Amino acid sequence: MRELLVVGSFPWSGLQIAPADWPDCCVTEAAGEAAAIRMMRDRSFDVLVTNPATTATRDLAIVQEARALQPGIRAIVLAPELTPEDIINALRAEVFACFAMPPPPDELRLAIGEALDDVEGHNGIEVLSAVPDWIALRVASRRATADRLTRFMTELAGEIIASERFKLTTAFREILLNAMEHGAGFDPDKVVDVHAVRSSRAVVYYFKDPGPGFNTVAPGSVATAGDPMGHMAEREARGLRPGGFGLLLTKGLVDEVIYSERGNEVILVKYTD
Repeated sequence: MRELLVVGSFPWSGLQIAPADWPDCCVTEAAGEAAAIRMMRDRSFDVLVTNPATTATRDLAIVQEARALQPGIRAIVLAPELTPEDIINALRAEVFACFAMPPPPDELRLAIGEALDDVEGHNGIEVLSAVPDWIALRVASRRATADRLTRFMTELAGEIIASERFKLTTAFREILLNAMEHGAGFDPDKVVDVHAVRSSRAVVYYFKDPGPGFNTVAPGSVATAGDPMGHMAEREARGLRPGGFGLLLTKGLVDEVIYSERGNEVILVKYTD
């Protein structure tokens, strides 16, 4: 039985999630941080979800206390708001995911489920350097890690209007997954370098994979006018994830896509002014 600990008076209905959303999971509610720490001294938990009414700084403090008691616990931080500094601190603290209130219910439900399932406990996101306008990361080539990092980038772009933020993070995820698949073969021992840079006029993402170069037009990836989705069946038959087509669509989601000569480095630019 998996064990989930939530802190505070948890607003299940307000968040549009419920304990029954995760089968084979025992959900325990702690009245506050002190009660949660007492429980963690007596019982082992797989996942900790912080009180959505408390600040990220306070939440990260309880995460540190939880890790001292149970080093393998995965933490999901919910906070009234998240600053770039909060997100950097969460990345450094190896938080599984963080959300500013109110989070999309499906995203929160999925993140908690993935945290419960992540029994290997490999964080997979290393912070090389970080200031609010420039974050440099080294990311293990795992699909789950790509999903987690995309959530962090979504929160980091929180001030961008929702429709443009969706385009930006969709492009981010597609390029990251392409680097992991074609550059690293989804080998978790291989890493992708990722930088997120914010200027007064643009958001810039930089990716570098360890392989021969980004697969900009993979065999079986090009859609035709008569059968726009036909490439997906071909890729599925070859054991490949849906791709290529999404990578081409990336050019329509951001303002610039720039590849290096070798092709294993790419820059995405989205203007915000």
